[in-house]
Amino acid sequence: MTSSKIDKIRRLYFETNESSIEKDLSKAVQIFRTLPDEANRESAAAYMDGLSQMRSEWTWKRKKQG
Repeated sequence: MTSSKIDKIRRLYFETNESSIEKDLSKAVQIFRTLPDEANRESAAAYMDGLSQMRSEWTWKRKKQG
């Protein structure tokens, strides 16, 4: 079950786009919080970091354009 949670976070990472990043990151955080231990959190950490970076970059891009 835990691996399917990590798979969901992974899928969110690969499928997110500029218009869905806020919703996808929020969903990933909710899933991340349910992971039972540090080993599982470490497995998902790269995807979580990537989602966070994408949000930061897209937010910065929007602020720069507007």
